[in-house]
Order: sequence, then structure tokens, then C-alpha cells
Amino acid sequence: MNILLTGGAGYIGSHTYVALVEAGFTPVILDNFSNSHPAVLQRLQAITGQAVVCERGDVLDTPWVEAVLRRHDIAGVLHFAGDKAVGESVAQPLKYYRNNIGGAVSLLEAMQAAGCRTLVFSSSATVYGDPASVPITEGFARQHTNPYGHTKLVIEDMLAALGVADPSWRLGVLRYFNPVGAHPSGQIGEDPSGIPNNLMPYVAQVAVGKRPHLNVYGNDYATPDGTGVRDYIHVQDLSAGHVAALQALVAAGGQSFTVNLGTGRGHSVLEVVCAFEEASGRPVPYQFAPRRPGDVAQCYADPALAQSLLGWRATHTLADMCADAWRWQQGNPEGYGD
Repeated sequence: MNILLTGGAGYIGSHTYVALVEAGFTPVILDNFSNSHPAVLQRLQAITGQAVVCERGDVLDTPWVEAVLRRHDIAGVLHFAGDKAVGESVAQPLKYYRNNIGGAVSLLEAMQAAGCRTLVFSSSATVYGDPASVPITEGFARQHTNPYGHTKLVIEDMLAALGVADPSWRLGVLRYFNPVGAHPSGQIGEDPSGIPNNLMPYVAQVAVGKRPHLNVYGNDYATPDGTGVRDYIHVQDLSAGHVAALQALVAAGGQSFTVNLGTGRGHSVLEVVCAFEEASGRPVPYQFAPRRPGDVAQCYADPALAQSLLGWRATHTLADMCADAWRWQQGNPEGYGD
């Protein structure tokens, strides 16, 4: 079964590519490489032992996407493509609305024209905004605190409307919490451009000596050590979640669904720092800084629905996440640009 991965050369897309191959699917990558590196294609070939099929182009080009879908007889789509930096979305909101929402509309129009109506969408825990309590279930009220989160919320609403208008669509919405780690081979991992926006790659760059120290934003939250608590999920578990979602949709009588993908446990910033120091054998100097606007004290998932609907649960520990992230960082200090 041929499966299209929009943004398939990116961090989560590339790991899911490997998981799909291992599950017996035939993935096809669609990417414009605006936020990924072509070198990942050779890495994927080395890991899987198979030639990688990649269509280079933009998901905003609807006729071209339709042609790709028809040319490869695509049975389902995993939609990863889009911009994802919260800070940049605040500074450049129009870029995010055009690329994320416009890209989703373009893809859905192309899929409809090509007769392909099975989609797994990469959503985000940002659709919960500042939650009233934890753990977070799928029934929590949705809100947004930045344009990036708003685009995810709008796309979720678009998919819901599409499913009502045409029940033949099979739609899986996956609300990610905080993906971290890397493939155990050390061949593929997170390669942020510029200063990392997320904690784990920043910690890794401090450990490898690329950055002098970590800024910990806020040490006066109502958490055990005063630092923010998040649900970190290994990218390998996240990839397995996509395979499980796709299998559920393509199964006979597959129904649409929305689920959280998280571990169900939160870790503080200082817990992550300590775990990374243990995994790397390197110090991770840090200094406290004022809280950032919009940050919340705690955010972690209740993943029970994903387990009951998809038979999926996270199995990797924080130690696993740090060990694999360190293996990637140490072997690729400059990312794919080595």
C-alpha cells in the first residue's frame, strides 16, 4: 500500500518513514526541503536498505500534488508538512496561515480530486492552550495562545467539517505532546536550523559544546522543582503511533478519530537536564531566566484513548530519549550539514 508523507524528510516524517517500511507499507516522500535536508534521503536508504522515492515540490501546488497522488496510486496520506516554531508564528503570522492552513486546503483538494480520502494529520497539544488541569484528555476545551496553535485548531475544524460533508473520508488527528530523541542508529534525528526552539536539542547542543549554557525560563512555577513540566515522547513511539493510526483507518470499517500521543507523565526542565547529563557523561550548565509569556506550568497527556482505540502506548523512558538524542548529536554535531 503506497502512502504519501508530506514533509516526509523532516524530523517526525523521516522517523515515521522508517516505521512504515518496517510495517510493510510503501512510503513516498513529498517535501520542498524548506525546513529539512536532502541528505536525510541517503540516511533513510541506509537504514531501510531500500531506494527512497521522493517528490520534490510544494504542497501548496494543488494540481502537482494531485498528479503525485495519481502517479503513485496513493492509498493514504500522512500530513506532516508545515511551519512549527511558536515564536516565529507570532512574528510572521501570515506565513503560518498561508503555509499551514493553505497547505492543508491544497492537499485536501488534491486528495478529493484524486479519490484518496484517508488522512492522518499532525496536530499538536498546543490546541489545548493553557489547560485548566492535567492530565489532558481529548475532551478538554480547545484554545490557542499563538498563531501556530491557531493553525492546528483551524485545520482540525476543517477536517471535522469535511467528515460531516462527506462521510467517506477517514481522518485521524494526532495531537502530539513533545517529540524528542532520535533513531537508535544515530543516522537520523532532530536538526533545527539556527537556535533550537525546543528543550532537548538545546540541551544536546550545550552538552556537545556548541552552546555555552541553557537558559531555564522560570523557576517559580507550582511544580516539584519550580521549572516547567512537559510530556516528552520519544520520536520512535510517535512514529509507531502514526503506523497504528494508519492501520486503524485502512482497516475494514475504519472510523475517524482524534487522540493524544504522549506518555501520560510529565518531566521538569531540570529532570531533563539531569537525565541528559547522565546519558552523555557531560555537564549541561544552565542559568535561570524570567518566565516567557505564554508558557504554562504543566502540560502532559492522558493517552488512554490512543491505547483503547489504536492499541498504542509509549514504551521509551526519559533515559532512552536522552541516550538516543545524544547518540545523534555526538555523531552529527552540525546535523545533516556535516
